[in-house]
Amino acid sequence: MKKLFLTLVALMGATTLFAQTDILATCTQAAANAKSGNLTEAIAQFDEVINGYYDLEEPDANQEKAFAMAKKYIVTCYHMLGGRAYNAKKYDEAAGYFKQAADQAELFDDIANANKNRQFIGKCYEAKGGEAFNAGDYATAIEVFTKGYAADKRNTAMALNLAESYFRSDMYQEGMKVASEIAALNPDKFAEAIAAAQEKMDMYTNNEVAKLQQANDYDGILAMAEQLSDAAMAQKLMLQAHYYKKEFDKMIAMEAEAVAAQTTDEGRSDVYYWIGVAYNEKIEGSANAEYVKNQAVSAFRKVTAGRNVEGAKAAIAALTAPAK
Repeated sequence: MKKLFLTLVALMGATTLFAQTDILATCTQAAANAKSGNLTEAIAQFDEVINGYYDLEEPDANQEKAFAMAKKYIVTCYHMLGGRAYNAKKYDEAAGYFKQAADQAELFDDIANANKNRQFIGKCYEAKGGEAFNAGDYATAIEVFTKGYAADKRNTAMALNLAESYFRSDMYQEGMKVASEIAALNPDKFAEAIAAAQEKMDMYTNNEVAKLQQANDYDGILAMAEQLSDAAMAQKLMLQAHYYKKEFDKMIAMEAEAVAAQTTDEGRSDVYYWIGVAYNEKIEGSANAEYVKNQAVSAFRKVTAGRNVEGAKAAIAALTAPAK
């Protein structure tokens, strides 16, 4: 038994030595394949190195270097395969390679590389979805852009096209959700995209409101507002609906909450304009007309930005003009 035990120990030692030598040789071959463009072979060999490293009990300095190289360059090889496929307009294939690169990078705690490759996933679906979008196939565009948006929510060009695809497909709430998420991004970095998203929200919301107005469905406007994820837009819609229903006291009661919900000077100005309108409507027949008029003027004077500035100035002029 003693002789057999010694033989087994000897075999195990030989196997370990072989594994150590094999890792270094395999890493060298993988690097050569990567350099010559044989990326698929390089990936398989780098994977062998990584798995072999985990089998080592006490790796030496050279094996540590081989492991570090394999971790780095397996991500690079997947990324390069993604680039090849992207340039060939094989966008799904490219996205698959970029995802493998991102997953490998994340596995090795290389968060910067993982995020970079997720951005490339987004670019793949932006390009593929763009073809469908330009052809007017919004259903396909939504399907593709949604995948890209899941990978990279900061690809604002794609996100804007996704929102637009929803809007053009009569999927108002879905479009508003995406546009609202764009509008909530850091204004120091995404000012242009935020402005574009806000413009879409305003335009398509006005379209929806116009349809409901034509049907005299003011409760429908209120219901639409309640479903919006954008509190600022929802509050402004509610003000309009109450105006059409001649519920001026409800408008006035909303002032504080509606102003607080706004994130821009334009938004706050819009609210103050509607509050001024509400007070203005209450002047005639009021037992305290002078007070109500002063409240209207005060609200209109807070309109300092946006499309209602001129209207507010005209209202102030009319309300403060000397009586004839």
